[in-house]
Amino acid sequence: SLPLSFNLAFATALVPALSSAIANKNKEAGIKKISFSLLITILIGLPSSIVMAVFAKPILNLLFPNANSGELILQIAAISIIFTVLGQTVNGALQGIGKIFVPAISLSIGVAIKIILVPLSSEECYFGGVAGAALATVVCHMVAFFISFYILKRKTHIKIDFNKFVIKPIIASTMMAICSYYSYEMLKGIIIEDMATILSIIFAIIIYIISIIILKVFKKEEILMI
Repeated sequence: SLPLSFNLAFATALVPALSSAIANKNKEAGIKKISFSLLITILIGLPSSIVMAVFAKPILNLLFPNANSGELILQIAAISIIFTVLGQTVNGALQGIGKIFVPAISLSIGVAIKIILVPLSSEECYFGGVAGAALATVVCHMVAFFISFYILKRKTHIKIDFNKFVIKPIIASTMMAICSYYSYEMLKGIIIEDMATILSIIFAIIIYIISIIILKVFKKEEILMI
């Protein structure tokens, strides 16, 4: 919920910004705002998904010490964060360009697929039962995002720099995950596990910010745009 609340600010601000750009017939400014919002969304959502997946067990131990099962379920559910926040931003952009029904339609299709998938989950399969339901949720948000993004791309002709939007965030997130995980393994042998979890997640945030700076993900004009 935390990455969603951060990202909601960008998605909400995108609607009037795009509407203004369209009213002024400034398509280029509108596309820049969409691209920047998508970049911010990826930089928020991707590390959140990875940290939640990597630290699934320590987080459950920290929050629910007497009922800490469900590591696999949390790891699967963590994947949905990136697609949910991306869907937020894309839907904000669609509303900004006047395509207000597309988000509802795309999510409805995603929900329909989820309804089909959940009964197919069984305790016999690896992703059975509750884990299967979590996987169905991931598929739901993934499908909804890709449908909405396809419509947005077709209507705005937005171009995504694969290196900047995908490769660099993945590299930064991977560096963050590796460094924070090994710091956790080292710290839990020195201090109590709960404190090791908290410090390692804080360390993960610091490493991620440094990685983003080193990889030069942001241009000067994009920093000012924030």
